[in-house]
Amino acid sequence: MADNNTVTLHWFLPTYGDSRAIMAGGHGTDPHIGERKADLHYLTQLALAAEANGFESVLTPTGQWCEDAWLTTAALIGRTTRLKFLVALRPGLVSPTIIAQQAQTFQDLSHNRLLVNVVVGGEDHEQRAFGDHLNKQQRYARADEVLTITNHLLTNPDPIDFNGQYLTVEGAQLKSRPQVAPPIYFGGSSKPGIDVAAKHADVYLTWGEPPQKVSEKITRVQAQADQEGRELGYGIRLHVIARETSEEAWAVAERLLADLDPDTVARIQAGLARSQSEGQRRMTELHNQGGQFTTGATARDLEIAPNLWTGVGLVRGGAGTALVGSYEEVAERIAEYRHIGLEHFVLSGYPHLEETYHVGEGVVPALQRLGIDVTNHDRRSTSQNNAVPFVPATR
Repeated sequence: MADNNTVTLHWFLPTYGDSRAIMAGGHGTDPHIGERKADLHYLTQLALAAEANGFESVLTPTGQWCEDAWLTTAALIGRTTRLKFLVALRPGLVSPTIIAQQAQTFQDLSHNRLLVNVVVGGEDHEQRAFGDHLNKQQRYARADEVLTITNHLLTNPDPIDFNGQYLTVEGAQLKSRPQVAPPIYFGGSSKPGIDVAAKHADVYLTWGEPPQKVSEKITRVQAQADQEGRELGYGIRLHVIARETSEEAWAVAERLLADLDPDTVARIQAGLARSQSEGQRRMTELHNQGGQFTTGATARDLEIAPNLWTGVGLVRGGAGTALVGSYEEVAERIAEYRHIGLEHFVLSGYPHLEETYHVGEGVVPALQRLGIDVTNHDRRSTSQNNAVPFVPATR
């Protein structure tokens, strides 16, 4: 685990397209394909911008409306030099031996730039579209088996025979193992999700809830990890609207909110209310299933904690909160989350290309002025003599 003064920032690769508006999709919502097409030219621009701004990796999603995460990121290996790829996969849709082969090949071709985001799948109806007819509880049990097999293949030279409830392999073995087994990033707020994460994850990811709720969740996850004899890293998935001044940032949030139609919000929230995901339930509770949004509502009406805005979740399933504020305010909130144990921050914004620079050129120096080191950024890029150590506020 990194020391208390270091954070690692990751970005997001919108393989369904990009937009200047909040994009709907996920967990029962209708898809919104972005105005900026997710072709190789644009995704290359995004990857290079993330690399130039010092992000550790780009999270690449999986789902019906996304380009394939493995193929997309493989196409970007040769167009980047340092950037890592946090590739989302759904365990159980393909053989665990094939998953291990893909990971080993990716590591070889990219010189160890693969990270893996395990997405068990929160909705039965979407899984059935992929030919998967297990329920949520069964999917977590199967994920446990998949990760047990793939971990062996990636770290152990001996063949594996495995006879589980969902998977059976005989004599499974890779021709060679990667120099570095890709770290596993795993989210899940339900008990089965936390149980599997505690057993297999290197980094546990949560969506953006207020610090107290996140702290309570980390305590539960670490207690389960302790039973497994494991120590995890922790991360959070957030959108971000950061500008030179707080007024500028909230003006952007106001514009995003003004673009939303109340009928659309109501329809999408009705779909999200049927979600089987515990994490999604926690997200929609933050804004009372859209109940805090009415015609004439202001962005500040959806601020549920200092600089934590729930407007994104009105139409977007999954990660539905954003940090909104000046570069200094956003840095302070990141520092606050770091203080409670989070070290990985998977960020995104609309549109994703422009927002990388607001974070890299604005938020990162503000973090350094608080005395926080940022992975892939030279400490000498700001005067450490003038750093003011972050002290969390008492509320």
